[in-house]
Formats: sequence, C-alpha cells, structure tokens
Amino acid sequence: MNEHTEKLDLTSLDIAAGQREKLRQLFPEAITEGGKVDFDRLKATLGEVVDTGKEHYGMNWPGKSECFRTIQAPSRATLRPCREESVSFDTAQLGY
Repeated sequence: MNEHTEKLDLTSLDIAAGQREKLRQLFPEAITEGGKVDFDRLKATLGEVVDTGKEHYGMNWPGKSECFRTIQAPSRATLRPCREESVSFDTAQLGY
C-alpha cells in the first residue's frame, strides 16, 4: 500500500442522503422532524404540477425496490491497484 491509498476515505457517497438534503433545502416544509420526506406535504407544496396518475411506461420486476435500496446504500469496498498487472505503475500520474 502506498502513502496515497492510506489517506483515502473508502466509503462511497450516500446518494440518497444527498438527494434528501437537496429536498430539505428546497422544500423544508416537506421534511418531518425525524428527517423523513412527507410526500403529502411535498405534493401540497407543488400544487397542480404533481402527476399522481398511474398511466406511464416502466419496467417492473420482483425485487426492484430492494435493488434500488441496495444500489443507493453507501459502500465500504474499494478497488486496489495490482502492481503486478499494471502497466507503468511507477510512472503513472495520480488523478487527484
């Protein structure tokens, strides 16, 4: 391990938390005291521009909701370089 990889935070971004923060900034009245999104308040705030209809194209499959929860969860995994399989490992420039 080199000195650069030891300093990196290996946790991925929490995409859902970032999106909730954007909603909180734009529509603070739609966020409950517990930090959850109150969709009824959000709909009321947006008024007539909310499409509550069910007619739309989409793909649905068993486990779709669980899939989205999984891909939005922060990850502690990381890719590590493999010196033996790398091309010009010692002369490559770091991207950060």
